[in-house]
Amino acid sequence: MMIEESRQRSIAYGLSETEKPDFSPIARTDFSLLLEQNRILHAHALPVMETLYEQIINTHNMVILTDVNGLIVHTLGDDDFLEKANRVALKPGVIWSEASKGTNAIGTAIVENQPVQIHANEHYLQANHFLTCSAAPISDHQGNVIGVLDVTGDQSSFHKHTMALVRMSAQMIENHLFSTAFQHSITLHFNTRPEFIGTLMEGIASFSPSGSFLSANKTGLFQLGLSLSALQSHTFSSLFGLPISALFDHYRTAMPGLLNLCMPSGVRVYGRAELNSANSIFQQSAELVRHNDDGARDGARSSNLGSPSAHATNQNARRLSGLRYLNTGDPQVAALIDKVNKVLGRDIPILVMGETGTGKELLAQAIHNDSPRANGPFVAVNCASIPETLIESELFGYEDGAFTGARKKGAVGKILQGNGGTLFLDEIGDMPFSLQARLLRVLQERMVTPLGSTKSIPVNIELICATNRNLRDMIAKGEFREDLYYRLNGLVVRLPPLRERTDIETVVEKILLAESSGKTYTVSPEIMQLFKQHNWPGNFRQLTNLLRTAIVMADQENIIQRQHLPDDFLEDIDLCLTPKPEESTNWRVSNGANLEEMEISVIQQALESNGGNVSATAKALGVSRNTIYRKLPPQK
Repeated sequence: MMIEESRQRSIAYGLSETEKPDFSPIARTDFSLLLEQNRILHAHALPVMETLYEQIINTHNMVILTDVNGLIVHTLGDDDFLEKANRVALKPGVIWSEASKGTNAIGTAIVENQPVQIHANEHYLQANHFLTCSAAPISDHQGNVIGVLDVTGDQSSFHKHTMALVRMSAQMIENHLFSTAFQHSITLHFNTRPEFIGTLMEGIASFSPSGSFLSANKTGLFQLGLSLSALQSHTFSSLFGLPISALFDHYRTAMPGLLNLCMPSGVRVYGRAELNSANSIFQQSAELVRHNDDGARDGARSSNLGSPSAHATNQNARRLSGLRYLNTGDPQVAALIDKVNKVLGRDIPILVMGETGTGKELLAQAIHNDSPRANGPFVAVNCASIPETLIESELFGYEDGAFTGARKKGAVGKILQGNGGTLFLDEIGDMPFSLQARLLRVLQERMVTPLGSTKSIPVNIELICATNRNLRDMIAKGEFREDLYYRLNGLVVRLPPLRERTDIETVVEKILLAESSGKTYTVSPEIMQLFKQHNWPGNFRQLTNLLRTAIVMADQENIIQRQHLPDDFLEDIDLCLTPKPEESTNWRVSNGANLEEMEISVIQQALESNGGNVSATAKALGVSRNTIYRKLPPQK
């Protein structure tokens, strides 16, 4: 339909399908002026174009950047294809609008304001039938199209993944432009999953120092569920349920972690804010907001929690992230949830055991959301990610002047931030031994004494801890206090790793639904069988990232197939399923070895048989050299 409408426009422009295209570029002086007018776009697009070109090099393609009118600003490409491209004027200074060239990806993307792929004879002009072009418009922070990113190549070398790469690259350029436009504002990076912050999946929203909404990128608009115009009347507080002064307080702590925020829809997101504290306007506004807000904040917080709208927001959040939504059919998980439900609200600490990536924090958040403390704060602390020299001040807070480099007026620690709610201590096994006695005292006395203070402050928290380490072994080695262990393990539950679960089909379905932005994706039976056989060393984190990549690679296809999966995953699968070599090869593996040890043993013996030649070893085993390097221990 879109191509047919474009063809009708091409006819209306008076173009003939058989006519020779207009090859003449604009004058040199005009082109210099064009470059100056698009200087910012060009500066931010160039590194992305270079990265994109590295991914398609030697495939008879070129990368093209145009301005809003389709006039080519810059190109990168293979020399052999550039010669062909010059025949149809795919070079800087030439315009590729629909009015000039008829139906083509660049011109049509500008008119439709959406990504467009034009293949072979879908081009209006016959002279361009040898091309396949994939283009995506680039928008500024106000949503206006300011240019187009395009990959054009010989139609015989067409690859269906090219369109996905172009769209992702255009989004990268937009995010760079967005950050530049609001570098002196408060910028929030957010997503429902913390691991997506800092990736293309993150939403970005900017606010004035007083908290007024300024703008958001496309992903941010999608997550907020509001148009740019509808957001203009909002503030940081109305969108994320946190006073702007509380945001300033958060970033005055020694090691501020991710924010836990609630959007108007009731969906909870994680966030990381960028504050330009060197800007004097920001500093003045921050102090003004603090002065106006501090006196009323506590009262407003308690009154808001009792208001109908706040109550509805919290109820929505609980419905969207409760224990029952984690029950996807695995008997071990069902039994775990049944145990947890029995201790909710009973002031019994919960210790969650499990490998990295099994969803320990997700479980802790669900426990909080289903507990009587759901309206209170949920404060998560990763004991392994905070430097040992800072973890004490991070947990317990400190007074002004408590140590060199301490912030003026001190800082509230994580334990006090969780007052009235839930404190989640992740990787508790990595807490320094010297601090374990102090934590035990806080848990027993329910009193916190900040560093540099003689005053103890009462605290009322529900405690959930998690670890992937064997605490009993650590106790035997003198690395973990036995008395603290028995204070933490009121209820001990174990989250099974993904390879032990029986509900992987349901899990995959839920992840695809959450990551697909409204489009329906399924996994082919062949791939589902591979998923069931895989060891999943990264558990849910690995599976989620894998499916997110597969969705991008599948693009317009609805069924995820083998070709949509990353190469390293397929290499791991192939290596795991490689038949045991014949006895004649003398590659012997101990019957007691686990799967990982067997893989390494096979690789090492194959490497010895090939005289240390990695390429020959990789070829013999049917895997890539990268797999060999990744599986072998580093050389000392």
